[in-house]
Amino acid sequence: MAPRHFVLATAGHVDHGKSALIKSLTGTDPDRLPEEKARGITIDLGFASLPMISASGEQIVAGIVDVPGHEDFVRNMIAGVGSIDLALLVVAADDGWMPQTEEHLQILLYLGVNRLVVALTKADLGGVDRVEEQIRQELEGTPFSRSPIVTTSVHLGSGISELKDAILKEWSTLAFTDHPEKPRLPLDRAFTLRGLGTVVTGTLGGGSLRAGQSVFVQPANFTTRIRSIQTHGCAVEIAPAGARTALNLPDVPLGESARSVRRGDVITTLEADSSSTLDVLLEVSGRQVPPKAKARPIQTSAIVDVHHGTSRTPAKIMLLECDSLPPGGQALAQLRLSAPLFAFLGDRLVLRDRSQQQTLAGALVLDPDASRSSFRRANQHAFLRARAAHWQDPDVCVGSEIARSEFVNISTLLRKSKFTSTEVSAAIDRLRSVGEIVVLGNFAAASGSWQKLRARASALIDQAHATNPELPGLDLNTFRAAFRELSPEVLETLLLDLCQGNFMRKGQAIARQDHAAALPAQLEPVASRIRQTLAAKPFDPPARKLVAPDRTAQQALQFLISQGSVVDVSAELVLLRDPFDAIQSVVRRFLSTHGPATTSQIRQELQTSRRIIVPLLEYLDRAGVTRRIGDQRILADGAIAGTAGPLD
Repeated sequence: MAPRHFVLATAGHVDHGKSALIKSLTGTDPDRLPEEKARGITIDLGFASLPMISASGEQIVAGIVDVPGHEDFVRNMIAGVGSIDLALLVVAADDGWMPQTEEHLQILLYLGVNRLVVALTKADLGGVDRVEEQIRQELEGTPFSRSPIVTTSVHLGSGISELKDAILKEWSTLAFTDHPEKPRLPLDRAFTLRGLGTVVTGTLGGGSLRAGQSVFVQPANFTTRIRSIQTHGCAVEIAPAGARTALNLPDVPLGESARSVRRGDVITTLEADSSSTLDVLLEVSGRQVPPKAKARPIQTSAIVDVHHGTSRTPAKIMLLECDSLPPGGQALAQLRLSAPLFAFLGDRLVLRDRSQQQTLAGALVLDPDASRSSFRRANQHAFLRARAAHWQDPDVCVGSEIARSEFVNISTLLRKSKFTSTEVSAAIDRLRSVGEIVVLGNFAAASGSWQKLRARASALIDQAHATNPELPGLDLNTFRAAFRELSPEVLETLLLDLCQGNFMRKGQAIARQDHAAALPAQLEPVASRIRQTLAAKPFDPPARKLVAPDRTAQQALQFLISQGSVVDVSAELVLLRDPFDAIQSVVRRFLSTHGPATTSQIRQELQTSRRIIVPLLEYLDRAGVTRRIGDQRILADGAIAGTAGPLD
């Protein structure tokens, strides 16, 4: 059986012994940079793995991320804990709770971490009881109030096995959620190796990646291929969710160009545009801030750095319902970023000041593809309120998306979320069963919105019947123009839905099924005059504008065309049906016996003028009766002398 993977990240003040503790746990020194060795502190992220066996005999591999504790490197700390399952908070017995301990704890809370083990290090220096009580006081009122505190001393080698046991016990209570369709690998390193090319690393969140697979580099949204994969230093074919993962991407260079890769990018199997506008639920902690910092409200229009995964992006905060958010408060807000982010519904963000001296707030993504123009609209406000209260409920998230957008392609519904297609389909079925939505082909629509749209379409068709009863129905081009705000796909879905009810298509028109075109009594004399005019010279009738010189005559002519008694040859020419059929039969017989013929030869055979023969032959070309080759016509394939054409 393959081992289960999860991610454990350290947190805590500088020089409280995080790296030394990890080395004792795993045998791996996570400090990898010469500068880190020289200064004795962790500057960038360090990594190690801790294999364990559960009580049931299951193999467990904890990927440990060692994060910096110094205030100058907190942004690297956030990159390390963005996708963790369990936190290891390290507090030294000689120092106790320190400013970066508090800031790291607040970051863990902002990121939605709800499982924690506390390692009380340097127990050989004394003060254990005092610091343990202090830790309990600081954790009171948080999700970590009952977290285990394990006393350790790397110097004496004590407490290490007890710490492993505590980690394993907490792991057994974790609720793992796999998202097999949507793996994301936020990149914390990107470098080149001779003979291999580009290598990127990160912690794989959800799903799996396999060697040879095509993937997308986000937020640039271009494709590349995985040549090979390593997890925890071992070559593998498939990287599972939760594993520390290294990918060889030989076709992608490092750099800042549009088709290069860098730290902060995301490798995923999902093709989707990233967004530079996110609607979020903003939260400012009410906890006591470190002594150096001053608790202050978040002001609308403030410029901050947004940390998401391993990326950091400047953004402007726009508050929706207020101008200022005090400590301990929550508010709906929009983040207007200077560059796109590849974010999902439910992702957690950390906001810091531009000087990187203070963590200001956390944010929960409610709309990963928000619009700046619609931020203050009532329907968006309702949408965000529903999402903020129930962002983990697929029914609410599906329903709110459909209610806001009115018509949604099911294949793209909640694509940028952690919900699987199965969860989305189940939510759609439940919402449909209670009448909240309707499903039509590939689209889902809010029931009320769809009924209004259908009623509007019905009224438009009925108006056309009343205004022009002589016509077979409402011209489809006119129908489409009346609904130009709809996408072509939604418009075709509407037409299909209408035709499954009391409507039908009649050629290039749509009409009620019981509609029968009828010429109004006042137009009967006009139609009679048109027939007489065309019959006077059946093979050489006057120009169309003379046959129907005004709107009334054009209306009557259109009725005769729709009834088939007049043939609409071109914008300049109409013919009565019988003369048209006779001419067509002559053309068929002539080409059948004579073979290819020019326009002039056919005109001489018919004893007619170029004014008639040119548009007539073009009509027969369109109808598939004849085919033009150079300056000659032949019978088209399947056209038989003396038979009617497909458009007759």
